[in-house]
Amino acid sequence: MTMSTLKTAACGLALLAAPLAANAEDLVVNGEIEMITETEPAAHLDGAVPTVRSGWTFRASETQQLQMDDFENPAMIDADNGMSAWNTAEGAEGKSCADCHGAMEDSMGMVRATYPKWNEEAGEVRNIQMQVDDCRVNQMGAEPYGLDSRPMLAMEAAISSVGRGQVVDVAIDGPAAETWEMGKELYYTRFGQLDLSCASCHELNYDNYIRADHLSQGQINGFPTYRLKNARLNGTHSRFRGCIRDTRAETFAVGSEEFLALELYVASRGNGLTVEGPAVRN
Repeated sequence: MTMSTLKTAACGLALLAAPLAANAEDLVVNGEIEMITETEPAAHLDGAVPTVRSGWTFRASETQQLQMDDFENPAMIDADNGMSAWNTAEGAEGKSCADCHGAMEDSMGMVRATYPKWNEEAGEVRNIQMQVDDCRVNQMGAEPYGLDSRPMLAMEAAISSVGRGQVVDVAIDGPAAETWEMGKELYYTRFGQLDLSCASCHELNYDNYIRADHLSQGQINGFPTYRLKNARLNGTHSRFRGCIRDTRAETFAVGSEEFLALELYVASRGNGLTVEGPAVRN
């Protein structure tokens, strides 16, 4: 079989499979947190998709229901651990996150909806995980968690959980524009032996199947996400690594300049949806 045939076969699986109908039920968590799971695309998408849809709309009903109740959502165990860590003093300064920021639900409600964002003092775009580790090292005198580590994902899940229902509004102008443009270029760049870009699956073939996987739009408003496939919480950059690896390409590192730019761009594609993390996906 030639490489051309392999590429055709990989794409053909997505094109030929019948789509799975989205569940018509609205996403309301715990009977009270109402989510926007479908909305008009932001102007900067330039008509790339007719409507923006949460990954929740692409999942089977039994998976959807896991996210609708915190007692059923397996990711909430990690979120609870993150909340405990928020209130625990660590490091040479003997401080907890709460000592500076107060109760998480009072101070962090809009964080997940607006990150990644430009940090003026640092002179760079930062995501939530980068900011958490900066605070741990420079404010608490504690060891960094490390990006996409289990403690970091627990903290990010907790921060996301108190922001659920807030509308995603990631800024892409001003000093963040250069990073956003880099992320956009990466989104449309074809990688690997299969010659696939992010757009190949998540813009051109969402709602179809590739192999046994039902393709979504690749929105990240539900991250960090508990994946049933590996039975644990997953970070955005680790998911990016998995996607590029699946194209049979050398991938970038978690926390790399490339993945940070891609995170900013993909987050902006979900502007208008609501924060769902920690979500449940296949």
